[in-house]
Amino acid sequence: MPGPRDVWNHVNRTIRIAGLAARATASLSTLRTRLTPGPAREAGSGRVRLIAGLAAIAVFATGTAIYAQANKTVTLDVDGVASTVTTYSGSVDGLLAQNGITLGERDTVAPAGPLREGAAIVVRHAHEVTIMTGGVQQTVWTTALTAAEALDTLRARGADVQLVASRSTERRSPFLALELTIDGPAHVQVDGTTRTAADGSTTVAQVLDQLGITLGDLDTVAVKPASDGVLVVVSRVVVQDVTTTTEIPAATVQQDDPALVVGKKRVTTKGVAGVRTVVETVTTVDGVETARVPVSDVVSQAPVDELVHVGTKPKPVVTAAPAASAPAAAGNPVAAGGSADSLNWAALARCESGGNPTIVSSNGLYYGLYQFSVGTWQGVGGAGLPSQASAEEQTSRAQMLYNRSGAGQWPVCGKNLFS
Repeated sequence: MPGPRDVWNHVNRTIRIAGLAARATASLSTLRTRLTPGPAREAGSGRVRLIAGLAAIAVFATGTAIYAQANKTVTLDVDGVASTVTTYSGSVDGLLAQNGITLGERDTVAPAGPLREGAAIVVRHAHEVTIMTGGVQQTVWTTALTAAEALDTLRARGADVQLVASRSTERRSPFLALELTIDGPAHVQVDGTTRTAADGSTTVAQVLDQLGITLGDLDTVAVKPASDGVLVVVSRVVVQDVTTTTEIPAATVQQDDPALVVGKKRVTTKGVAGVRTVVETVTTVDGVETARVPVSDVVSQAPVDELVHVGTKPKPVVTAAPAASAPAAAGNPVAAGGSADSLNWAALARCESGGNPTIVSSNGLYYGLYQFSVGTWQGVGGAGLPSQASAEEQTSRAQMLYNRSGAGQWPVCGKNLFS
């Protein structure tokens, strides 16, 4: 039985594929022999060999095209470090996985999606940085590689935005470990002066080292934009405990004392002031205090109250001494005698001296209960000062003066003798 009717077109083959075409021709010839009986086998053998050859060429060409399409050469830029990479991956995700690059939720990659020959893939890892704007310090994330780039991207937050770093934040934030690349001259403001480092791309750490500036453990570094580069501001931060002491005054306590005459006082326990000790943590920036936090406030020495005894014993009543025929020897009690005995000498004493036998007038001229002058006192036989004699002697000699000269010796208070 004759085979199916085929229509053939002549094909000029300029390339002969050895091996693969031969194997395809042999396989198809065998198949033709098995399926086509008799003369039909002979008639169709040439056409089968031609079909097999074309099939082999198509298979080889397709495989070569797939291989060429899978093998790509691309540029991979990771945080500013670029390299040429050959990959069979068909996507950017596959390329990153192939090179062990992982992305966080804040990291960026561009372009994304399918990977094409000659593509330039840029990967930027986000870094946490501390900024200061409007006097408020906060933490933000950025993919910027340089200080200038970071300031440009953050400028929308405020015209006065600045990057802030300290020795303490360096240990937590690699981006602000003073390894920020800067372009152009770097002006460094530190210790009240402004110094300029040479132009060129360098790091903040290198600029400080070039200028011989050493950072303390708490010092901060702020990077600000400048018209011709950047301004690096170093602030000297000192935190220390400051101790101050203040005096606590001693109180005075009064206690009645029946052994003392009314009006008399005696200090029995001397007062001693106490001490209050306050400790505060004080922060200064470039010598200016910025914070003060209480640490402790204790009474390091308690005050001692002053104890004063106050007399409650009534004052003795001054009475006239008994009359005497003649003055006694100096310093001994005497009796005046005569009509003076019946007068109110206590009233006269209260008027003249307040009843105080030791009182001396403010001008120093009159003494004792009856305010004798020294001359008058001596005129009635007194010795020494009247205020040094006993109350009894003073009364006796006052009576003697009255008997001799009358109440006129006390022009103001003399009338009290008759009260």
